[in-house]
Amino acid sequence: MRPHTLTALAVAMALPLTAPAQSLQLHVVSNPRPEFVSGGDVLLSVTPAQGVRLTLNGTDVTSAVRPDGFALVKNLNDGPNTLVATAGKTTSKLIVVNHPITGPVISGPHEQPFACETEKFMLMSGGTLGKPLDANCSVATRVDYVYKSTNPPAPAGRGRGAAMVFKPLADPKNLPADVTMTTTSLGKQVPFVVRVETGTINRGVYEIAMLEGGWNQRLIYTFGGGCAGGWFKQGTGTGGVDDEAMLEQGYAVASNSLNVFGNDCSELLAIETMMMTKEHFIEAYGVPTFTLGFGGSGATYQQHQIGDGYPGLLDGLIVQRSFPDMEFGTVGMISDSRLLANYFDTLAGPVTFTDEQKRHIAGLGQLATLTTNSLNPGRITVGEYCSVPEARRYDPVKNPTGARCDVYDHAVNVWGKDPKTGFARRPIDNVGVQYGLGALNAGAITKEQFIDLNAKIGGYDNDGKIVATRTVADPAALRIAYRMGRMTWGGAGLATTPILDYRAYLDDAPGGNIHLRYHSFSTRERLQKANGYTDNQVMLTDDRRWGDSLKAPVLRQGLAQMDQWLTKLTDDTSKDSKLTKLRRAKPADFVDACWTRDEHPQKIVERQLPNAGKCNELYPANSFPRGVAGSPLAADVIKCQLKPVSAADYKVTFTADEMARLKEIFAGGVCDWKKSGVEQQPMAGTWQSLPAATAAGNSTR
Repeated sequence: MRPHTLTALAVAMALPLTAPAQSLQLHVVSNPRPEFVSGGDVLLSVTPAQGVRLTLNGTDVTSAVRPDGFALVKNLNDGPNTLVATAGKTTSKLIVVNHPITGPVISGPHEQPFACETEKFMLMSGGTLGKPLDANCSVATRVDYVYKSTNPPAPAGRGRGAAMVFKPLADPKNLPADVTMTTTSLGKQVPFVVRVETGTINRGVYEIAMLEGGWNQRLIYTFGGGCAGGWFKQGTGTGGVDDEAMLEQGYAVASNSLNVFGNDCSELLAIETMMMTKEHFIEAYGVPTFTLGFGGSGATYQQHQIGDGYPGLLDGLIVQRSFPDMEFGTVGMISDSRLLANYFDTLAGPVTFTDEQKRHIAGLGQLATLTTNSLNPGRITVGEYCSVPEARRYDPVKNPTGARCDVYDHAVNVWGKDPKTGFARRPIDNVGVQYGLGALNAGAITKEQFIDLNAKIGGYDNDGKIVATRTVADPAALRIAYRMGRMTWGGAGLATTPILDYRAYLDDAPGGNIHLRYHSFSTRERLQKANGYTDNQVMLTDDRRWGDSLKAPVLRQGLAQMDQWLTKLTDDTSKDSKLTKLRRAKPADFVDACWTRDEHPQKIVERQLPNAGKCNELYPANSFPRGVAGSPLAADVIKCQLKPVSAADYKVTFTADEMARLKEIFAGGVCDWKKSGVEQQPMAGTWQSLPAATAAGNSTR
């Protein structure tokens, strides 16, 4: 597929379907929002295209209008641009706001310092990108070709196994004898030759790969996981565009290094980067039938938040080993785990616990998971994971204005600065949380253990270090979390987005694991609370023998069914509601299921539940520390409302002295989980943005 070619299918998607035949309409098709265009060009649809005069800021650009109704308009100014289409006495006007290809657009001022890593970025064809051209880590855009050989090359270290499949190709017009053939999902047979475009957008490195001459008009956008250390750097890899199973079927595959959370652990910057990269894709290759998100772990934070808060960027999601979000679904779990592990290891003193009692308090399937999860809160602890040169890092004494390596200061544009400290506000809280409450009421631990645990467990200071007092969330950060959608809500774009949640089960993995099954149910609970239904989310679970690549038969079949769902949904041009069309398009056999764990896995079709059913027997969802304390499964309460300590909450009888001690520990009260959280509210709206010149610093939203 060559740049700037558009198919009849793309034209049909872009043109208004209900407009009067003679009306003159001008629309941006390369970005869902005309105020967020980037890179100095924009792809428009002009209807009708015949006999139209088009101007940009008063200059005639009619030559850009093509017979198919599209116009790629170049040389936009940074800032507002006026486009006017005229046909006879009819005029249509459109204001487009352009932003530099280096960004920012919606995420606020760029983070500094920022390390360029183009010299370490390995190309799919071999070699690296070389030195950056400027302080924004830019490189010249390049196109390379690779092919799948009948004699695969020896492994050479390129991620996701690409080096074992593809060989570099100097000239796609002169194919070697060992090139294989492939048949796309549309039935077209072509040589397995892949065109790979690499360049820089928003200071990240992007990659776009597709079969030469075999694009099936569908785009998969891949996201990468991680988080620890994901700040102040460009990254040395993307979410991966070299998946053989995607490419052989004709899917175009795109990604950007800032869509890997191990490089950039900030949802809003990741959203902005994906938006800009997809815009470039459309301007270069055309409007895809649909865009499908793909990726596991930290990739799922991005997909969920793009799907809910920025509808139109992703038409469907394939999430694997999912979390509902990072700051709350994940951080809530791992920060509680570190507090518990610290208590058991250093604070319990004369009060002892068996391993089974510790597991009950944590709510986990195995105690090893508590240990593993307790290692992950380094993302909230300043400097624990930091690649910034020591001379530029924050130190409270030696360098108090240095770079603070943690998730909150990395996203200071979102959270704003606490005027007292000058550092990012923190939306983390454990005031009133009764750790181990469920274990106490189940008879798994004693009153003495429960009291001692809650008296000593403590919380975190503003640098993410454990202290004796409980953690108190910043009130402004709480509002921002809910209103901006950093706490994934589920009631906006996700309400009508097809979601495949595939989980290769890891709750019982040797040594423990952070990717726990209850997180899938947390997302489902949020969808149910926001919308009253969850039939747009399909859960598939197996025993991890395949991992979560498309080598997994379950996931590969899931991709095919998502393709059917999205294709039928796209083809539905009726005036029915989005929900009606979504349900009508869904394949009848695409439903919740799990597979047995024996040598020849058998499919079990049943609605996935966190506490019942054959699938839960095979793959127990377990709980989490705050779930044992009484938190709802949705894990959507950042700071609980409080109520007085009451004997009615306990299935044991405390003495008067013990009750007095509990009231001393919880002087302000204990969590009332029957009430919404403090400041808990729906997201304030979709397509929220921050100004480029100043952070949301002192906003209290």
